Amino acid sequence: MFENLSERLERSFKILKGEGKITEINVAETLKDVRRALLDADVNYKVAKQFTDTVKQKALGQNVLTAVKPSQLMVKIVHDELALLMGGETAELQLKSHPSVILMAGLNGAGKTTFSGKLALMLKNKRKHKPLLAACDVYRPAAVEQLRVLGEQIDVPVFTMPGESDPVKIALAAIQEAKAYSYDIVIVDTAGRLAIDEKLMQEIAAIKEAINPDETLFVVDAMTGQDAVNTAKEFNDRLDYTGVVLTKLDGDTRGGAALSIRTVVDKPIKFVGTGEKMEAIDAFHPARMADRILGMGDIVSLVERAQEQYDEAEARRLQQRIQKNKFDFNDFYKQIQQIKKMGNIKDLASMIPGVGKALKDIDIDDNAFKGIEAIILSMTPKERSNPEILNTSRRQRIARGSGTDIQQVNRLLKQFDQTRKMMKMVTSNKMAQMMARMPKR
Repeated sequence: MFENLSERLERSFKILKGEGKITEINVAETLKDVRRALLDADVNYKVAKQFTDTVKQKALGQNVLTAVKPSQLMVKIVHDELALLMGGETAELQLKSHPSVILMAGLNGAGKTTFSGKLALMLKNKRKHKPLLAACDVYRPAAVEQLRVLGEQIDVPVFTMPGESDPVKIALAAIQEAKAYSYDIVIVDTAGRLAIDEKLMQEIAAIKEAINPDETLFVVDAMTGQDAVNTAKEFNDRLDYTGVVLTKLDGDTRGGAALSIRTVVDKPIKFVGTGEKMEAIDAFHPARMADRILGMGDIVSLVERAQEQYDEAEARRLQQRIQKNKFDFNDFYKQIQQIKKMGNIKDLASMIPGVGKALKDIDIDDNAFKGIEAIILSMTPKERSNPEILNTSRRQRIARGSGTDIQQVNRLLKQFDQTRKMMKMVTSNKMAQMMARMPKR
């Protein structure tokens, strides 16, 4: 997402490069290009104009320090205004009742049912809640079954009432079920509807009034661009929801919805869906998104994802094995599994400043590790624990067993050896630094 916008903004800032100071003329030229870039990204026209007017006002009111170039100052102003445009602060879920109730609303095909499952998994694993999913879509034939399958996949129970056609009754019964069995959150998945469908709009309003949810989240497909913003406004006029969820941000989207929706409906974006996996859900951080739009990466989110997979005891064990030169293919395989749990490889790489742009036209398959995993799993337990015994005949057998060739096996063994040496050197340096800091007796 935002690749084209990022490139266009970078080109816009080049207008100011080499300029000694900010003037009305060069600011006007730069911001004309910025506004065009925003409109091409499907940002609402009024939002784009208001944004560039504010940036111009702030830029002309700044005294440029000798240590800061005009283009750098402009990037800083645009970054701060982009963050404000998307809400400024991260908007947390407000869950006060017991059980807390989250009502999901949105259009057909926006990914509402899938997102309900993703949200349940996140609340269960990361925030240690005990969620219950309520299947209240009584219209789409496969909706209840889809939610039930998702519930099994993430080990979260799903409340259903076979034969009941009134979603209000199902939602109320689900809340009673939660009270009886100590579930602290109920996520109510409702039918997708069109803003023009008056009957269904009345129904979702009736559900909201009956269950009085702590949060009403409007789920919208980011790939629908400006249409998403218009629909969000119509739904908000009827439902007065508390937050927005943008799904499919990993798709070929121009990003206009993310930049416009907060201004148009004055409701925060609370979550984004970033892929097909059930773990592919992130809280929406406006400042971090502004970083990514301007090609600055998102190191904070990358570190957070790594910490979610971080096991302190395992890290200590690994460090000891590296120091004793015992790091083997079993350890290597475990590290690959942890990296895979962090999410889409290209998405992770794009969080590193400068890397996203470098990888723009490179297709990184999420199955990039499959060949490596096949080679490792084709080794015997003894070979995985003792890589030094892998002679030519063993390597040829591993190549046949993994569906690769001898060159690929040799390449992996060489990379593994280099990785092992590098990790030993890093841990040795850390130990030396720690010893140097210890007080002398």
